Amino acid sequence: MLKLESVKVAYGAIQAVKGVSLEVRKGEVVTIIGANGAGKSTLLKSICGLEPVSEGRIQFDGKDITSVKSHDRVGLGIAMSPEGRGVFADQTVRENLMLGAYSRRKDVAATAVAVEREFKRFPRLRERQDQLSGTLSGGEQQMLAISRALMSEPQLLLLDEPSLGLAPLIIKDIFDAIRQLREAGLTILLVEQMAKQALGVADRAYVLETGHITLEGTGRALLNDPKVKAAYLGTH
Repeated sequence: MLKLESVKVAYGAIQAVKGVSLEVRKGEVVTIIGANGAGKSTLLKSICGLEPVSEGRIQFDGKDITSVKSHDRVGLGIAMSPEGRGVFADQTVRENLMLGAYSRRKDVAATAVAVEREFKRFPRLRERQDQLSGTLSGGEQQMLAISRALMSEPQLLLLDEPSLGLAPLIIKDIFDAIRQLREAGLTILLVEQMAKQALGVADRAYVLETGHITLEGTGRALLNDPKVKAAYLGTH
């Protein structure tokens, strides 16, 4: 479904992503792990069109989308829940969800069904539907960010650090939701610093270090890799 070929992304003279090649197959959960500053978020932004690619190519569903504008990629079936959640703080929970469905706004009935689906996925959002999103807890905002991304009915969901700053019980809820989405057949590319949880939910995974892919394999294989254990799991 997604294929990156030697993708490079630069911020001025600083090369943040240095020739990354990877692929995500339909129905997979693929995880990218790596330290702060490795280029993980930049890579996701390049996939959804928020950062331009200086070299290389991005293909989605067999089409070259390297130069396609970000809002048009949403229409093609790519959505992202960004690092830091990025909810519209002065809009209610329901209004945030409706904004997530903007690319499908002409289909009013389908949008109403999608809102109800997300309320069932995260019942807390139903309870808070008329509350301003800026007043939600961090966990509630993360639930909203994921649901808002899902409102566009994506084929590929990009998740950037969904566990960041959350309590353990909320992290469990978020990863349970990721498993349910995988079981429903959604294709997911997950960037996550909590390597054990991320690799545990992944079909395949990549390790990104200073802009380069240094390891790849199944989630289980990387969980048991001595280098990954030492660097990211705190074990030897």
